[in-house]
Amino acid sequence: MKQIRIDKFLAECQAGTRSEVKQKIRKGLVTVNGRIVKVPEQKVSPDQDEIICGGVQMHYVSTEYVMLHKPSGCVTALRDDRYPTVMEYLGSGHRPDLAPVGRLDLDTEGLLILTNDGELAHRMLAPKSHVEKTYFAVIAGAVDEEDVQAFREGLDIGEKHLTLPAGLEILRSGEESEIHLTICEGKFHQVKRMFEARGKKVLYLKRISMGGIPLDPELAAGQWRPLTDDEITKLRQESGMSAVSEETL
Repeated sequence: MKQIRIDKFLAECQAGTRSEVKQKIRKGLVTVNGRIVKVPEQKVSPDQDEIICGGVQMHYVSTEYVMLHKPSGCVTALRDDRYPTVMEYLGSGHRPDLAPVGRLDLDTEGLLILTNDGELAHRMLAPKSHVEKTYFAVIAGAVDEEDVQAFREGLDIGEKHLTLPAGLEILRSGEESEIHLTICEGKFHQVKRMFEARGKKVLYLKRISMGGIPLDPELAAGQWRPLTDDEITKLRQESGMSAVSEETL
């Protein structure tokens, strides 16, 4: 990895803001390979140098991948004036450029992936990649085989083209039906609009997998964990990319 300024390195390691780490440097709280750093502009090699700030060894991670069980009632955004955001559930210690891959509606819960790997995020959302997303939903009214066939053929939801073929599985049919739905698009409110096109209403919606990665059942709503190397590799493969990045969290 190329050399970077010590103040930038420390800021990206969440040791503080750029101004805060500069103050730490000036106070003699930062060492590189055992020597106190004198100036914020000093260049370091994060993959070779031992860098300690306030007695804690700093480790640089260039790419971060997180699985969050998004709860209902928060928005998929970096900041919002009305509602809590998904970022508030992550706490501190993350890359400052970490961002959600796609969106889940305010009242939708389930699997949300966040990363600062821009290429992966782009590939996962690109229509031509056809990355599958599976949802569990509760539907008002009976869902039947005619609905299954209609979803398979594509639905008119007011767009220029019909939706791409989607896999609808009926788990229980009745006054309130339970289903699994797998789509490979990400149009605005797509699942809700697809059922509206069939004269039905979504009462509850939860994303349970994306790109072949299931939501970890151990994660309660609002909890998160890093993706494993195998999960990152799976996402990259499903998105048409190559092997996993060497630096992950």
